[in-house]
Amino acid sequence: MLNRIILIGRLTRDPELRYTPAGVAVTQFTLAVDRNFTGQNGEREADFIPVVTWRQLAETCANYLRKGRLTAVEGRIQVRNYENNEGKRVYVTEVIADNVRFLESSQNREGGNAPSGGNVPEEPSYGGGGNSGRGNNNNFSRNNNNQDPFSGDGKPIDISDDDLPF
Repeated sequence: MLNRIILIGRLTRDPELRYTPAGVAVTQFTLAVDRNFTGQNGEREADFIPVVTWRQLAETCANYLRKGRLTAVEGRIQVRNYENNEGKRVYVTEVIADNVRFLESSQNREGGNAPSGGNVPEEPSYGGGGNSGRGNNNNFSRNNNNQDPFSGDGKPIDISDDDLPF
């Protein structure tokens, strides 16, 4: 059986960081993910998908993610239910993220919300401490060269046939 999901979208609001009574950090945010087609009015529609992160990943997301930031989320879909105050059963479908990648730095967005120290990683990827069976998920990748590898001065790129994989 397999329950994996990968989403790329923009946050609809700043993440909400809370702590359980046992002191475990949990963050919730909503990701707006564009659909591949346009609606009848010709505009692209989006799905608004709730995402939950736990422990260190939750604290990292709360510190670095902000409304409008382009983000990739990897995790699993979870459906839970509870009885509300009126006695009705409520079902909630959400993504439990175990890996979050910040796809743009706060400097790339106007008025970015970088901490005053300016130590926001350029392109980090944070994995949660869940036991997904894949070993250590606390990975952090960073592009140490802060230059855009695709920007050029208009000169053609010299690639020999030996460099091509096909």
